[in-house]
Amino acid sequence: MLLFRKRPEMPSPAETLPGRPQPIPTSERHFVNGNPLKGPYPEGIETIVLGLGCFWGAERKFWQLPAGVYVTAVGYAGGTTPNPTYEEACSGLTGHTEAVLVAFDPAVLPLESVLKTFFESHDPTQGYRQGNDVGTQYRSGIYTADEAQAATARRVRDAYATALAAKGYGPITTEIAPLDRFYFAEGYHQQYLAKNPGGYCGLGGTGVSCPVGSGVAAAE
Repeated sequence: MLLFRKRPEMPSPAETLPGRPQPIPTSERHFVNGNPLKGPYPEGIETIVLGLGCFWGAERKFWQLPAGVYVTAVGYAGGTTPNPTYEEACSGLTGHTEAVLVAFDPAVLPLESVLKTFFESHDPTQGYRQGNDVGTQYRSGIYTADEAQAATARRVRDAYATALAAKGYGPITTEIAPLDRFYFAEGYHQQYLAKNPGGYCGLGGTGVSCPVGSGVAAAE
């Protein structure tokens, strides 16, 4: 990834890049399971968009779950520039974070379990960075399809915040917001670490277990 492009704050409206009206070309199908990247997805499949640092390693965390994931894709979320390129997103001038679209079957894989993987796969207390990857494009984020997802995200976040605090970590900085748009990244980024098994992955968790399914509930 582009390790040395660092921007410590979100761009102002005057700085934001203009983007383009047409989507960036991407892959049609998932490199690992062959399912259509952009859908249509089968009935009952839900989607959520998650930012947890370098999207190459982040996406792999979800397609490797043992059951319940229909498809994953990488792209850009949480910003304002329409249809950004990878280079534009990495400049910090689009407002986007690198993100993973997870299409999953909640009857097989509950959202709480998706979010457990999300929180345990990175350090959600680092603000605009993940390890050596520094910049607003590496911020932690959960971009939800509806209020039910948002409520679940807040519950899981609050439960994990308690677990992290007990181990000496600071507050969680994860952004939780309704998804405005998810822009699919260029085709070569999709399932990058399946195509390039020795490729860069800067993802690292805290080692603290997220107490989902253990009877721990956080107040709204």
